Amino acid sequence: MMENIRNFVIIAHIDHGKSTLADRMLEMAGSVEKRKMRAQYLDSMELEREKGITIKMQPVRIIWRDPSDQQNKEYILNLIDTPGHVDFGYEVSRSLSSVEGAILLVDAAQGIQAQTLANYKLARDEGLKIIPVINKIDLPNAKVEEIEKEISDLCDILPENILKISAKTGEGIDKIFKKIIDEIPAPKLLSNTGEGGASDDFKAIVFDSLYDNHKGAVAFVRVMSGEINSGDRIYLFASKTASEATEIGFFQPEFKKASTLSNGQIGYIATGIKEPEKLRVGDTIFKSNNGKIPEGANPLPGYADPKPMVFASVYPTQENDFELLKKSLDKLKLNDWALFYSPESFASLGRGFSMGFLGMLHLEIIKERLAREYNLETILTTPSVGFKVKLKNDKIKDVFRASDLPKTEEISEILEPWVNLEILSPQDYFGTIMKMADAHRLLFKESEQLGNLIIVRFEAPLMEIIADFYDKLKSATSGFASMNYDFVEFRRGDLIRLNFLIAGEEFPAFSRIIPKIRAEREGRRIVEKLKEVLPRQNFAVAIQAAIEGKIIARETIPAMKKDVTGHLYGGDITRKKKLWKKQKEGKKRMRERGTVSIPSRVYMDILRRD
Repeated sequence: MMENIRNFVIIAHIDHGKSTLADRMLEMAGSVEKRKMRAQYLDSMELEREKGITIKMQPVRIIWRDPSDQQNKEYILNLIDTPGHVDFGYEVSRSLSSVEGAILLVDAAQGIQAQTLANYKLARDEGLKIIPVINKIDLPNAKVEEIEKEISDLCDILPENILKISAKTGEGIDKIFKKIIDEIPAPKLLSNTGEGGASDDFKAIVFDSLYDNHKGAVAFVRVMSGEINSGDRIYLFASKTASEATEIGFFQPEFKKASTLSNGQIGYIATGIKEPEKLRVGDTIFKSNNGKIPEGANPLPGYADPKPMVFASVYPTQENDFELLKKSLDKLKLNDWALFYSPESFASLGRGFSMGFLGMLHLEIIKERLAREYNLETILTTPSVGFKVKLKNDKIKDVFRASDLPKTEEISEILEPWVNLEILSPQDYFGTIMKMADAHRLLFKESEQLGNLIIVRFEAPLMEIIADFYDKLKSATSGFASMNYDFVEFRRGDLIRLNFLIAGEEFPAFSRIIPKIRAEREGRRIVEKLKEVLPRQNFAVAIQAAIEGKIIARETIPAMKKDVTGHLYGGDITRKKKLWKKQKEGKKRMRERGTVSIPSRVYMDILRRD
């Protein structure tokens, strides 16, 4: 049975046709009835289909019989469709460790992109058999020969060994099936010593999971050795939890019950566990007869924990939705292991959570999923990177928001995260990219030619590229450039806390950590924005930006005016002057003693506009 199994992924840059290729393969193999077929079939979330991108990896089992094979031999092909955006690289890395091969898909019009390079390197380092494929050859602007040269240089492969297909029309899909069967090796088994060979001990690694109200925590697994039957007792190594395999099965792509999961197969195990935190991605599942870990059992190598790159706080718009928000995040965490959160509170916003994300798209997706899947309206604070603050007593403090930054006299230095940034672009835009580098504190490392493309490598402060850098890069290069980055280290930065005072009172929720050279410009921008959204008072309100006690920007909201002389008709002007003077003195007293109470809608308005 093992020799008939092939486990593989489809990897590519975003929008190069992964989901469409998966559609055609499912269609050609008859895995989905024609009446049920739809575009992006494996993208189960409405959000994925709307945006036209894959957010979550999705496994599916395909039964394939080669029409040209007279023996009518049956193969089990376990396909995992992966995301293409840099924010979801962690999803890709987990899927690669569960398979033996990868289809590297490249758009015939766009060619190799930054994420193509990143995913190729991940698959190569994992030791997978890589099958390069050029997609969308039916496009009028397809540059097949040029793209062949790029792939040939990258993969060190002869151009004639690169498949050319159209996932849209189905042209060439049969050749992909043949390549998968002929070139991707069947799964290897683990022995008790961790080497190749058969083993009777059941071990499965959890590469993904989700929460089902009826099934509880459901583990997506790759069986590395042994077999398990429905109803068997299981043991989760990391959380030291015993349970039962209440249901097992395969992905077709919906859950399809089965009686057994065995060596080399990919499928699911419903654990019945109602506490989502007990099932962890990367954990090893053992079979246990007595509810305890089997004697001498050694866990499989798991996955390195993802490192959040972007931090923000999330608050429910309704204070009484806090518990619902907590339960929703617990369930999302099971389906998205790269999500980090911990409870916090602000007097102005109430109770919420400090959260860590892999990037800005990841942040946007989580906010959308909370709204759609759990009917939760939330407000996110201004996204920022995480900092390490070295204190004068030599202690190191992690800081994720400006309000937690220690006092200036306690700080020795502030360290900010730096990344290796790789930009892939046509050579004509090299000068444009270098101009952008100067404006965003990027340090040039090297450049490399790849066919008609150029790879430009930089070291960059993460805060410079998480917000709108990618949009600016696309605009500056007429949409041709793409980028990828990965964390390097924390480095000392000339950073400072920018504070905001309203009527002389500091409001920490608006504070931020920024490069000192941009403090004045950023201060002016925010005080102007605050002037627009703050409600007027009966007295003039000063809005100020300050660094280290020095005011660097100011706006004033004029006082509301009341016509105190409107009831007077005729008479001596001195009566009006007395009333005006009295009003002026009253406003002065209010300005000296008055405080401004900022409604939560103002915080939300500011954060939405930022």
